[in-house]
Amino acid sequence: MRSLPLGCYVDIPSFMHRIDPLCKLISFILLLSSVILSDSFIGYLIVSLSLIFFAMLSRLGFRQMFRGFARLYLFFLFILIMNALFFSSEEPIFSFWVFSFTMEGLVQGLEVILRVFFAIVLGNILTCSTSPVEITGAIEDLMRPLGIFRIPIGEIAMILGISIRFVPVLIEEADMIKKAQTARGARFESRKLSQRAGAVLPLVIPIFISAFKRADELSLAMEARGYQGRREKKRMKREFSVSDGVLLIYSLILLFLEIYVL
Repeated sequence: MRSLPLGCYVDIPSFMHRIDPLCKLISFILLLSSVILSDSFIGYLIVSLSLIFFAMLSRLGFRQMFRGFARLYLFFLFILIMNALFFSSEEPIFSFWVFSFTMEGLVQGLEVILRVFFAIVLGNILTCSTSPVEITGAIEDLMRPLGIFRIPIGEIAMILGISIRFVPVLIEEADMIKKAQTARGARFESRKLSQRAGAVLPLVIPIFISAFKRADELSLAMEARGYQGRREKKRMKREFSVSDGVLLIYSLILLFLEIYVL
């Protein structure tokens, strides 16, 4: 499991794996809304405990849940600095030119980082406990009411499902390209910002080329197999279980608490 890319589906028996995909997707949306609306210490504490509990129910392990966050430290640092320096306040700690370092901005930056962190962990739990085929079917079921407006929900669901499927593949390929560029002398870990910025370009361009190449190969393969759009087909009826109801009720209660209580 340690060698799996971040967000890759892990086929193991667990409580979260047995939850209906549509129920899981709706709960994910409700929990994500709770994360966005969190604005107090108690709210953040409840959300963090909930994510830890869901990680335990998925049996994926905390190592798998939090893999890859060390690579995002520059992104988190950028968010923190931008909020701390550009938050308008009447009592800044110090000011220089257009920059005003404020404690309120620092706190807001930490809150944004925490919300992004919770959202990534929540998405990781969803993708690791739900196969790409199940996610595609759940998205299609969720968007089915839009069919009355003649929106091609099948094609949209397929595009989103393929996108989710290729995220861990591209992450793994980016890691391989980074190792290859490091062997050729690229300094990704250099302390000099100019050298690190110069090493990013040889990494980004091959990733984009590889992504377009994979998209072209996939389109040719689908065309060769006679793909002409998803047709309406009979889907297996799912039985709503007690576990599905418990997860939905918990997500609704948490969202209610974040909106009306906390």
